[in-house]
Formats: sequence, structure tokens, C-alpha cells
Amino acid sequence: MKNEFGKVAVLMGGDSNERAVSLLSGDAVFRALSRLGIDAEAFDPSVRDIEDIKSYDRVFIALHGRGGEDGSMQAFLKSKNVAYTGSDSLSSAIGMDKLKTKLLWRSLNISTPDFLQVTEKTLYAEIVHSIGAPFFIKPSNEGSSIGIDKIKNEQQYKEAFLKTSRIDTNVIVEKFVDGEEYTVAIVDGQTLPVIKIKPSNEFYDYEAKYLKDDTQYICPSGIEKNKEALIAQEALAAFNSIGCSSWGRVDFMMDRKSDHYFIEVNTSPGMTNHSLVPMAAKEMGIDFDQLVLKILKTAHVK
Repeated sequence: MKNEFGKVAVLMGGDSNERAVSLLSGDAVFRALSRLGIDAEAFDPSVRDIEDIKSYDRVFIALHGRGGEDGSMQAFLKSKNVAYTGSDSLSSAIGMDKLKTKLLWRSLNISTPDFLQVTEKTLYAEIVHSIGAPFFIKPSNEGSSIGIDKIKNEQQYKEAFLKTSRIDTNVIVEKFVDGEEYTVAIVDGQTLPVIKIKPSNEFYDYEAKYLKDDTQYICPSGIEKNKEALIAQEALAAFNSIGCSSWGRVDFMMDRKSDHYFIEVNTSPGMTNHSLVPMAAKEMGIDFDQLVLKILKTAHVK
């Protein structure tokens, strides 16, 4: 196996707001590759000269957020003719940008909650008139639920906008879907079992994802079998519509009427002990090391 993959760099850390989570993901992947007998090394681009990446045969991207998930690293690796996991640079850039993703989905009649791009000139009353209240405010180009707030009144909106606009110059608001949150993991063109997410917090925020141990992950999801299969098929279509490949995750909400709405794509999902893709793989009988190997096998120059 060592000869099959050559020398593998596990890209982790970086300097995005998701550095801490990326280090956890990368360490888990590195340990799995080591257990498999693969010649792997941890590579933190915020510590090492990124030009050193040319000495590796394959790269497992465990970077999250800007600089690792937004297409810039993918474009760099392609320019150096180095094979890497995950989607190509264009698809990564679109997937990282919630506004672009939702605009594309809307153009293809893929169901997603109503949304608006907002600026400091956007009035709270305009938002409520357009998408109702409560609603979510989000930075367009962040992951791990960083900068997301549920807005119930005008004062909350003003405070949240100031905070979110410091994270990203592009800010969106999204219609609140009163229901449950789910996710569909995708590995090498195959959907994994849907996971239902039940946070103890008001919604699945950063704290619920990474810091708390009382978030419930339910798999099998409890969705009727035929309906789950249909949603998984649609999630794969939503993933493919952006041009994504290799592996990733598509999150969706289901309201009280059992209507579902796709929220976003994650092109470099977490691989920590709280992460969703390993949970879904486990439900299929795929252990963590096998999952990492399946993902590594998708590495190509894209």
C-alpha cells in the first residue's frame, strides 16, 4: 500500500477561523494513514513553505474554511501537478460561497430556503417583508457555523450584522425553516445514510458541533425509506450541480410538512470524533481507516 500511494501530505491547520478543527481532522486522518502503513506526513501550510508540497505524490486536504476549502489551495496544487482529495478549485470556490451556491441551486430549481444578500443599508423591515421572521444571518464564505445567528428582532439583527460583516464582506440572511436538520455524506459518487441532528442549543451552531457532548446524531435518520432515498438522490444532484467530486456533505432541513430544503455544501468536511461523514460511514460498516482510504483513492490532479 505504501508503494501504491507514494508519499502523502495531510494538509491541516492553516490560518482560517477553522484552524483548531482542521488540526483535529488532520491528526485523525494522519493517524489512520499511518495505521494503514501509508507513508504520510502532517503538513501545516501556516508553518511550512507551501512550495514543499511538490515533493509529495498525493495530498489529503483536511483544511477547513478559507485558504483550504475555497479553491485557492486546489488551484495551487493543480499548478504543481499534485493529486489531491476533494473537489476542484472552481467547485470548491462555489461550494464555499453560500450565496453563489444558492443562486445556482435556484436557477436549477433545487429547493433551498429563501434568502437575501444584505448590506449596512438593508433595513430589518425589508428583510421581514421578504422572508419573514425569525431568520438566520450568515457570512457567505465561512464554515462550521461560524458567524451564524438566529434573528428574532431588529436589535438582534443590528448587532449580528456588525459581527458577521467583520467576518465576511458578503452577508446573507436566510428564511428560518421550522423543523429538523439533516445531512447527506457523499464519498466517490455514493451517498451514505442520512443523519438527523438534534442539538440541545437552539440550532446546530459551532458550540453544538465541536464543544458540546449532548448533541444527538440519529442514524438511521427515521425518515421513511423511499423518501430518504429520494432526498439522497437529490442531494447528490445538488452536489454534482456545483461540479463537486471526491467527497463532501450536503446539509438540508425538513419542515413540519416534511418538505425539505438544501442549505449548503461542504467540500472539506470535518474528520473529528464529532464529525458526520465518519458516523454515516460507520452505519454502512465502513470504519474510519477504511473511509480515509476510500477518500485518498479519489485523489487526482483536477
